[in-house]
Amino acid sequence: MHAMSFLIRLVINALAIWLASAWLAGIQIATTGQDGGVQGTGGDVLVLLFVALVFTVVNAFVKPIVKLLSFPLLIVTLGLFTLVINALMLMLTAWISSQTEYGLTVDGFWTAVWGALIISVVNFVLSALVPDKN
Repeated sequence: MHAMSFLIRLVINALAIWLASAWLAGIQIATTGQDGGVQGTGGDVLVLLFVALVFTVVNAFVKPIVKLLSFPLLIVTLGLFTLVINALMLMLTAWISSQTEYGLTVDGFWTAVWGALIISVVNFVLSALVPDKN
């Protein structure tokens, strides 16, 4: 049951990241390394799933700690600081995945803010469409 919800979350994150990279010029998904290793649609999907896996793990483990530490800012800004946190999680994902030859690149903080907004909206819409077991 938990593995299936994790896989659904992974696919939703992959689709959201792909849409953000398609809609924003400042977000790219590097699908071929220097040696030209991963090519074709299957390789693109694998790289996208890798980036989504990194993003899902970052959101599962790092984001709650950051939200807890920034709780006063969340209160003062009436929750708007969450958008900054989401942008920082996207930038962290880009940094982690850039340690390989494949991965995500984000061209700056404001691009990350717009990307995080797109990813959040797509996640919200797709999560609402997926039936919940409970």
